[in-house]
Amino acid sequence: MKPEHIVHIVDDDPSVCDSLTVLMESVGLQSRVYNSANEFLDNYDKMGGCLLLDVRMPGMDGMELQQELKKRHIHLPIILLTAYADVPLAVRAMRTGAIDFIEKPFDPEGLLHSIHQCLDNYSNLALTPITLEDAQARLSCLSKREHEVLNLLVEGKLSKVIADQLNISPRTVEGHRARIMSKLEARSLPEVIRIALAGQRP
Repeated sequence: MKPEHIVHIVDDDPSVCDSLTVLMESVGLQSRVYNSANEFLDNYDKMGGCLLLDVRMPGMDGMELQQELKKRHIHLPIILLTAYADVPLAVRAMRTGAIDFIEKPFDPEGLLHSIHQCLDNYSNLALTPITLEDAQARLSCLSKREHEVLNLLVEGKLSKVIADQLNISPRTVEGHRARIMSKLEARSLPEVIRIALAGQRP
């Protein structure tokens, strides 16, 4: 790990910050904790790495901080930490430049995988690229109904909303979602979203 690879943690929940700090230490990653977006902006010293950012915080939230970083030309890859109900916000954030999102309670292995990819690809500010051709080849394996479910997932819709919109049960939606992940060779919903967005590139 290069010395400039710092995991910047911005979350107003002390217990989350503590658990993330311990997790980073367990794999030899340096981390810095900020309890609010404003605290991060006031203390960020241009050290590289990546940013673990909570979506919902008092005052300036994660989405607003993402926009502020763009204005200030601070180019850190962002991994959003989000509750299940905040997935629509996380999808919107990925459309505007966030690299990944991790649902709470987070899986340590999945989070560390995402962090290491961000750090390893810091110069490109991206996870391992998905080519247009690769994305479209994977997407072509989906059925018409699976495409309908996927399109609504990309819009940030939750399973219950998708079920209502397609007049099917939430359990059926979850079944489609599992098959979509299998056919796209994706291990998580964020990876599904990344593939779908990559397949839409002109």
